[in-house]
Amino acid sequence: MAPVGGSGHDMEAAALARRKALNAPSGPLALMKNLRVFGIACFACLGGLLYGYNQGVFSGVLTMTSFKEHMGDYISDPEALTYNSSKQGWLVAILELGAWLGTMYSGFLAEILSRKYAILINVVIFVIGVVIQCTSVSGGHDSILAGRFITGMGVGSLSMIVPMYNAEIAPPEVRGALVGLQQLSITLGIMISFWIDYGTNYIGGTGRGQKEAAWLVPLTLQLVPALALGIGMIFMPFSPRWLVHHDREPEALRVLARLRELPEDNDLIELEFAEIKAQSLFEKKTLREDFPHLQEMTAWNVFKLQFVAIGSLFKSKAMFKRVIIATVTMFFQQWTGINAVLYYAPTIFGKLGLSSNSVSLLATGVVGIAMFLATIPAVMYIDRWGRKPTLIIGAIGMALCHMIIAVITAKNQDDWEHHTAAGWAAVVMVWLFVVHFGYSWGPCAWIVVAEIWPLSNRPYGIALGASSNWMNNFIVGQVTPDMLETMTYGTYIFFGLLTFGGAAFIWLVFPETKGLTLEEMDILFGSVGIAAREKERWLEVHAEVGLTELLVRMGVTESPATRSEEAIGEKPVEKPMLTETTNTA
Repeated sequence: MAPVGGSGHDMEAAALARRKALNAPSGPLALMKNLRVFGIACFACLGGLLYGYNQGVFSGVLTMTSFKEHMGDYISDPEALTYNSSKQGWLVAILELGAWLGTMYSGFLAEILSRKYAILINVVIFVIGVVIQCTSVSGGHDSILAGRFITGMGVGSLSMIVPMYNAEIAPPEVRGALVGLQQLSITLGIMISFWIDYGTNYIGGTGRGQKEAAWLVPLTLQLVPALALGIGMIFMPFSPRWLVHHDREPEALRVLARLRELPEDNDLIELEFAEIKAQSLFEKKTLREDFPHLQEMTAWNVFKLQFVAIGSLFKSKAMFKRVIIATVTMFFQQWTGINAVLYYAPTIFGKLGLSSNSVSLLATGVVGIAMFLATIPAVMYIDRWGRKPTLIIGAIGMALCHMIIAVITAKNQDDWEHHTAAGWAAVVMVWLFVVHFGYSWGPCAWIVVAEIWPLSNRPYGIALGASSNWMNNFIVGQVTPDMLETMTYGTYIFFGLLTFGGAAFIWLVFPETKGLTLEEMDILFGSVGIAAREKERWLEVHAEVGLTELLVRMGVTESPATRSEEAIGEKPVEKPMLTETTNTA
């Protein structure tokens, strides 16, 4: 996995010049500039939709009568059709275990085979997993378990490779919009899966006469976005950045020009191509400096690099602070209980007194709508609100919802029949809980994990955060049924206390990172000098690939010699201040 951004005056000037010259709106409006850009946006949405749908679909399937009858000894009471809680947890969590494995090999596949072929391979893996699940009528729970694990491998890998690919082929003016669309499409996928579960639950009725199609249809429908993603990928180009990194520069230039619908000798194409070459050369120089024994791009070296580079993050106190922020933030994101709700929402609503599985699925559908709508303002305004206050307010809101649900459940769990209003009050608190998650820890935790790292360590830091996310996701999915069965209202107290702990962690440990440069991030985490060294390396790279000269020729910047002459006799203001701050830190 490669860095997706740069640093330095020349790089910023080049990006600014390109945006001005393109004379195109940024953000969502720019998506309509040409069909290729719009296709990239739709492609990003497909990846997110697939991820979100897969996350949400199984919660409704679990509660369907025909699925319970299909699961054999996973049901502890054949008459009441109640699950063995431990086996139910394993049934859900095995997908997250597969996804964790998928994140481990995704960087290797994407670098060795290309982003394009890695996506195609993982679509095939995903489809195989779905087919195994949907042809499990004779295989029972063994086929479901195997299929979900294989499907999870595809989901975990695609969740990292698809955003990387989109970032590398998208025009700069729409990259931010694509990040927002990716997050929205994930919540849209969750919402769609909930309502499909609600609709198919009526196939053959909701009792023992229910058809197996009730659960086979929503599982099979996963194939629709997956096949669309795979078929679309066949016609998509290789990433220009990957082509350059693997010494296929003429092909990279042709691909870039075709993506931007401009001739290869256009100034804007020359600028962006020079930036891509600079980024690739920067990464190779960093590799030579940090891991000289792995600089040759063999398959074995690339495989070892994924683990050696992550291991290097633990070798200095300053970098370890970043490791703590990334992994612990993802720990608390999962232990807010969000995936306990997403995976077991109908079960939870049933335990809160809702009269039937149909009503529980209906309430689950509202969960999807609430989270989708709550994500929209976060995507639009998170840079204005700041990370720290958003995370703290969201955590306190979620924790209070948990505590209120615990109180209501403790008072009424033995007699929901005569306390219907209390049950619905608890349901509303669940809806409010997902709203608080949707605007805060949902999008914001991933933003934090991506932005705290130095450029050269960013791909490995993100991989570490993703690994923490999926592993804790797996544990939550595994233990939640046992907790609901044995702890009852104590489950909500447990998640509530941990969520309060997440708020305390952000308040005491997490520094605000909104709008900080890489140099300021270094000062914040006590690793002064990393960004400065990277900037020096960037300047060397810019000169080596001809980017500095190109910017001068286009009149975007002045030559280094001219800048040096003009600087003589001027009072140094900003640079000494930065140096002084750096030395103090």
